[in-house]
Parts: sequence; structure tokens; C-alpha cells
Amino acid sequence: MGEEAKLYRYALVTGANKGIGYGICKKLASSGVMVVLTARNEKRGLEAVEKLKDLGLSDFVVFHQLDVTDPTSVTSLAEFMKTQFGKLDILVNNAGVAGGILNRENLLRRKRGEISDWNIIVVQNYELAKECVETNFIGAKRVTEALLPLLQLSTSPRIVNVSSRCGQLKYMPNDKAREVFEDIKSLTNQKLDEVLREFLKDYKEEALETKNWPTFLSGYTMAKTALNSYTRLLAMKLPHFRINCICPDFVKTDINANTGILSVDEGAESPVKLALLPDDGPSGLFFLRDEVISF
Repeated sequence: MGEEAKLYRYALVTGANKGIGYGICKKLASSGVMVVLTARNEKRGLEAVEKLKDLGLSDFVVFHQLDVTDPTSVTSLAEFMKTQFGKLDILVNNAGVAGGILNRENLLRRKRGEISDWNIIVVQNYELAKECVETNFIGAKRVTEALLPLLQLSTSPRIVNVSSRCGQLKYMPNDKAREVFEDIKSLTNQKLDEVLREFLKDYKEEALETKNWPTFLSGYTMAKTALNSYTRLLAMKLPHFRINCICPDFVKTDINANTGILSVDEGAESPVKLALLPDDGPSGLFFLRDEVISF
């Protein structure tokens, strides 16, 4: 690694071929940060990089394939980062799935005031919830753990976990799970995994209601609540890092059939601010755009 390379700050964004992830890459690259744009689909990822290059950002963006649910893919990415750049300054865990299938026709009917039941707007099942937990939480944790050694080599390491308001503990009806998520001082990765395993077991046995688990967007809610607690745990363990989670608010993306109120560029602003925090910036907090909210 030459002297010129050492001058760069390096960022990696997961799930970045479209939506908020793409917007984050564009803003970071525009700020002079060298960005590794990752995506599960190589063709779409390379197309996203070409779009950024067309905007004059050729010197600040590269692509690497990443499937956060595949340990081999994550290991390959970590090796690439180590060989190519030797360190990592900013990690943005953005990759995610909805945990349900959106019925667009029913969504439009809701907007017209014809129906109100979200359970017929978003169809859920056990398999989708499992995929959601594996992507939105376990995948983010897997990528973070794999890249921590490279983040440790940065003089100003930043981790931004893209979350959601539905991951706030006030929406967690299961008392036992809420206690585990709340008790950060005794929290461990093992305890987080155990809660999610129990949730998925109960979901498979069709016992969500009787066991007091969230019943709407169940997998998404559980994954984001766990991600928020993991963020607090990491921030406590790594006080020299700046580690936060953020709900970018309701952004127009494919995940909500572009029904959001904010553009992708607007949605990317607050995660990028956290990615570029000064060394005395906050850590271990949950943001809704620029506002600190309760876990």
C-alpha cells in the first residue's frame, strides 16, 4: 500500500446497488471517501458502480460482490479489503430484506382508504421471517465481525447500522426477549442468537400470538430490535469507535413500492453524517434522521 493510498478514508456499504445504500455510496464518494459498493447480484452491483462513474466519481468507487448470508462470500470480501486497502474506516450495514411480500394492489387500496389491515397488504410466513433474520441481523453481525480487525487499524473507525423505528423496544410484546435486549451490561452475542432462535422456533410452530411475539412484520421487527441491541453492545465494547444505528425514516425504495415520503438522496443524508462523525461524536445511540430516539 503506497503513501497515496494511506491518505484515503475507506468505506464499505452493504446492499448498495440501489435505494438508500446506493445513495450512501454516492454521498460518501462525493465527499472524497473511497467507497466499496457491495451487492449480492454482481451484474446489478457493477451497473450501480457505472452509474456513479458517470457522475464523475470514478476515482472513489469500486465494486465487490457480497452476500451477507454466505460466510464464504463475507470471508472473500474481508480478504479483498485486507489485500487491496489494508484497513477500513467506515462500515455501513445497510443490506436488508422486508420479511414479507408486498401486495401492491392492496397497498394502493389502503392509500385510497379502502382497507386498513396491514396483514393483507404485507404477506408473511416463517420462511420469509427466517430469511429476514438471517439477512438483517445475522448477516450484519457476520460482516461486522469479519471486518472488525480492519476497522481496528483505522484512526477513526465508524460503524453505521441502518435500522428502523419498528425495532424500538416499546414494540416488543415478549417480556423475556425485551429484558434480554434491554440489559446491555450482561448482553452477549449468544443471548441475542438464543432469542432469535426461540422466536423462529415459535413462528414455525405457529405460536407467535400465544408466545407474545410481534405479529406484524415479525421477522423484520425482531431483526431490527436485535441489531439495535448489538449496536449498543459493540459501542460499549469498543469505546474508541463511533457506532450508531439509524432509522433514515420513510424513504421511497423498492422495499415499500416507492411509497415513502423522502427521496433516496434525502434518506442517505443522516447515515452519511454518522459515517463522517468527528472523533468526539456520539456513540451507542439510535437516531431517527438527525434526532436521537429511545431504544
